[in-house]
Amino acid sequence: MPELPTLLTFAVAALALLLIPGPSVLYIVARSMQQGRRAGLVSALGVQTGGLVHVFAATLGVSALVLSSALLFSVLKFAGAAYLIFLGVRTLLARDEVVDVALPPAQPLSRIFWQGATVNALNPKTAIFFLAFLPQFVHPARGPVWIQTLTLGLVFLALASVSDSTYALLAGSVGRKLRGNRLFARRQKYVTGGVYVALGLGTATVGHS
Repeated sequence: MPELPTLLTFAVAALALLLIPGPSVLYIVARSMQQGRRAGLVSALGVQTGGLVHVFAATLGVSALVLSSALLFSVLKFAGAAYLIFLGVRTLLARDEVVDVALPPAQPLSRIFWQGATVNALNPKTAIFFLAFLPQFVHPARGPVWIQTLTLGLVFLALASVSDSTYALLAGSVGRKLRGNRLFARRQKYVTGGVYVALGLGTATVGHS
């Protein structure tokens, strides 16, 4: 199990990312606006279910790297740092765009659930993000790597469930503010980019156990 300070640091970093509305949040907001809070909560549950695929994949992948080579594990961490910094810089340099919450057509709740799960499970960017984000909080000297990685992944999904569910419940007001708001788009760009760069720098400078 990760130590308590590591878990707390991870939770803070994860919340910094989760509180910034991204494509999945906008999808959940749109569902909630169109079909009500129940549909929004179901879509959020589907998205997190799809996230389990990436958590298990990261658990197997990181563990395999550590068991095969400590050097490869270090390479993964630095590659993750470079990826996060790249995301941050690209976000900061991106042109301001209007954030538009498109309202999808009404669908059965079961279809909404599986649609959210499938979209997130098949998203390669989510897979790369998990491989870039989780390893910086894993310390091979503190116990089995797969347990640490799985624990961190499940903590992330638990926090994501709370965050996404909150957006679903507040979608009536949040959705109107997000839709077509240029000021929000501009602020979101700088906050998101800054968080990614900070996480990347933290990954590159963290000590190796």
